[in-house]
Amino acid sequence: MNKKSTVYLITAGVLILVFFMVKDIFDQPGIGDMKAGFKEIAKFRNANNTGPIQRIYVVTVEDSIWKELEDYGNMMPHTKYGNTKVYFFMAGTDVPTQLEPGDVNFNPSFNTRCIALYEKSAMSQVAFNKHPLN
Repeated sequence: MNKKSTVYLITAGVLILVFFMVKDIFDQPGIGDMKAGFKEIAKFRNANNTGPIQRIYVVTVEDSIWKELEDYGNMMPHTKYGNTKVYFFMAGTDVPTQLEPGDVNFNPSFNTRCIALYEKSAMSQVAFNKHPLN
């Protein structure tokens, strides 16, 4: 085998490897691939960029597939030393559209309709609770 053939084989091998790496990057599963039918209704992010950032989301779902709800929460943005909360409600029910920072994030009249709460704390500890506000 001559030097030119070796260079062509190595180049072809590298190109094939790069092709599969790029393909894997773009084939990552996302929220659109999930079957629960997620729809973000409301979100809140405090304006504090120098301290802990608090993110709160209200999301409706067509089906309560618990594993997918937790996976959805894991895909939401989180900042180191910040707090992320995702409240899940069934689609077609009355849900909060106004959110507030703090321990109580919306009007307590919606508490019985909340089917799950995903929370990632400041130390990146994850808590996923079914029917947390009943």
